[in-house]
Amino acid sequence: MELTLWRWSLGVQVSSTLLVTAFFVALQRSLPRGSITAWVRGWALNLAALGVAFGSWMTDPPPSVQPLALFLFLAPKTLAVLYLAQGAWSLAHPGRQFIGWPQFLVAGFLYPVFAGWVLTKFDLIGAGQQLFVALMFLPTGLALIRSGDRALHWLAGGFLARGLLCLLESAAYAVQVLPEGVVSAAHRAQTGLFLAVHSSFDSGTEWLLALGFVLALSLRSQRALEASISGLHQAQEELRRLVDYDPLTALLNRRALPEILRAVQPDGATVLFMDLDDFKQVNDERGHEVGDSSLRRFAAALRESFRPDDSFVRYGGDEFVVVARGLSRDLAEERVATLRARLAMAAADGPALRVSVGIAELAAGGRPEDALRAADQAMYSAKQSRVA
Repeated sequence: MELTLWRWSLGVQVSSTLLVTAFFVALQRSLPRGSITAWVRGWALNLAALGVAFGSWMTDPPPSVQPLALFLFLAPKTLAVLYLAQGAWSLAHPGRQFIGWPQFLVAGFLYPVFAGWVLTKFDLIGAGQQLFVALMFLPTGLALIRSGDRALHWLAGGFLARGLLCLLESAAYAVQVLPEGVVSAAHRAQTGLFLAVHSSFDSGTEWLLALGFVLALSLRSQRALEASISGLHQAQEELRRLVDYDPLTALLNRRALPEILRAVQPDGATVLFMDLDDFKQVNDERGHEVGDSSLRRFAAALRESFRPDDSFVRYGGDEFVVVARGLSRDLAEERVATLRARLAMAAADGPALRVSVGIAELAAGGRPEDALRAADQAMYSAKQSRVA
């Protein structure tokens, strides 16, 4: 009866591990090279070990071959445990090695040789093997939790569940090793029955491991995608800033004006259109360097004379537009007077500046283009009056 259960349970685990291994091999093709190599190796080695175990249970090899069969089972099985632990560690600490070549040498060669040719009791080997898995998986699960990365919590649960089950299995094997009389025959029979079907329980925890990895990878990919999208948005905003701002004066340029006017249209605003007087003469007589300096000085005086919430636009050349929400015409004229006073005195990097200004009201719900045109015409009239 127990032999049949052993074969059935182990057959279930072999089939399950085959599916998991095939899944990871297929998944590896769609991921960056090396990202899940440890996981693929771990599951492939686990499948190889289970294949040897299943073949041994089905054929019952002679005693002379059993040490070799045991070696061929233990070597890939212990290496699989190390690779799976390394794969989990790499998720929590990218680029860092958890397992080195000494551990692989001991697990893949020295321990299997010792167990296969020195130890003679199957149950004793089982107790040690399951204890080894528990001592690898339980700390790995705790390390994943301590990493603070919520994406790894399901994977941590898989490692902890597998480790706890291995502790239970190790204890069950240990019961079988105890001398007669230490435990009752009924207890020994119950643990023997549990060991006969424990491979099917192992399959459940292995699927939990696989699911935990997929969820961790999915959440990591989602985070990377969100970070990439955020970076693209930031780059887009920076490009918009570069496109919408005048590099010389650091004011908004003409491209930004329609959006500004649409924003103030529901409540209305005061629109001021400004043109520097005789600016061409400054460029012709003193050079474009002084002209550029004068434009920067005018932009700075504009910000200082109006409110921080007002919008300032370099409309083109020496023309500027101010859109001031909630600013009356009288207050706008006062601020224009302040601006003219700031520009009336020559500076070290340029001459005194004069400006012609046209003011128009954008009524609530009115047409922004009409207000801008009216301000432009008023500015032109003011300039003509000054020339006359």
